[in-house]
Amino acid sequence: MILAGGEGTRLTVLSEKRAKPAVPFAGKFRIIDFTISNCVNSGLYTVGVLTQYRPHSLNEHIGIGKPWDLDRQHGGLRLLQPYQGRGEQDWYAGTADAILQNLNYLSDNNADTALILSGDHIYKMDYGPMLDFHQRKGADLTIAVMPVPIEEAHRFGIMESNADDEIVQFHEKPEQPTSNLASMGIYVFNARVLEQRLREKGADGPRSDFGKDVVPAMLAAGDRVFSYPFTGYWVDVGTVDAYWKTSLELLQPDPALDLYTDNWPISTLSEERPPAKFGPQSQVVQSMVSNGCEVHGLVKNSIFSPGVYVSPGAVVQDSIIMNDSWIGPGAHLERVIIDKQVIVGFGAQVGSAASASPPPNALFADKLDTGHTVIGKGAFIPDGARIGTNVIVNSDSGEEDFPPDFVVEDGQTV
Repeated sequence: MILAGGEGTRLTVLSEKRAKPAVPFAGKFRIIDFTISNCVNSGLYTVGVLTQYRPHSLNEHIGIGKPWDLDRQHGGLRLLQPYQGRGEQDWYAGTADAILQNLNYLSDNNADTALILSGDHIYKMDYGPMLDFHQRKGADLTIAVMPVPIEEAHRFGIMESNADDEIVQFHEKPEQPTSNLASMGIYVFNARVLEQRLREKGADGPRSDFGKDVVPAMLAAGDRVFSYPFTGYWVDVGTVDAYWKTSLELLQPDPALDLYTDNWPISTLSEERPPAKFGPQSQVVQSMVSNGCEVHGLVKNSIFSPGVYVSPGAVVQDSIIMNDSWIGPGAHLERVIIDKQVIVGFGAQVGSAASASPPPNALFADKLDTGHTVIGKGAFIPDGARIGTNVIVNSDSGEEDFPPDFVVEDGQTV
């Protein structure tokens, strides 16, 4: 069961018109491709994907699961969307509530074990050893864990385990964490116990979230709850900075994440596009350029999704450009994330190298303060515009939305 209905507000305009798991990543992929591919590569072929927020892009991408060999008569992939029934709630009220409303999917498949996954992380993991661990321990719940920097621990469910890996304490996003052992949002449940705990009502009402409600309730009830240590590559790309860093790390000579290894392939819905074209004036240095792109300028340390056009004289550096965006002649982009179908006008200057202390975005200081500029889907950047760092340009913004001089200072929003 893949939870893929998240809004992903920390990604600002990148998740304004799509669910976070549908955000493009590494050129031709989407974030959810990694979780689905992990399932198939682990030999799991009965997969339910729970969607809710802005599901259209995600639904179109996943379809019936054909790119992952999940278009099957028995098992296969099934999209599980909220519905309204007589006397029943319609919208999912949290991660646990989403599973509660789809318990029939488990019973219809005669499941004795349920693997609950997040659809918005970048990682490769064979779930087989974790399932074996769960069975060997006779666990009611097993949580995949890995250490995180202590200064990041407040963003995660944090736990303490004994020598037998049994969890003795768990705190969801603690203000002052005492441990750095973090939940990865990967759960293996005994299906019978899962149903029992989800149907129970807590002291404060329904149990809607796994970390906040279900895990503490199971510990209080004396259920057998274990931590499964994971030592591989795993990243939560839930912030603009994490998304940008994780993406550009792929351009290093020996990246920690190998996208194209044969023994653990990451599959996706491929776009039928011609090979990329490079004009006589083009220079491409340590970059990832997808099919359908056409480059006539200078591209350094950047990632292009399919269909990006870079005009002569344009410079794109340390940036991520998504599908079918057009970069005009003489434009200069640095540390910019551009969503789909954006037009950057002639001679526009967007973003810059990170200064020592760029002012955070005035409206979203907690989401954009690391020196990036984010341009929403379908935006139009006027000719000659000057756009600073920590700037957000909202989706579908046009020339009329900019200041008269087309200058957007650091930390502003258009």
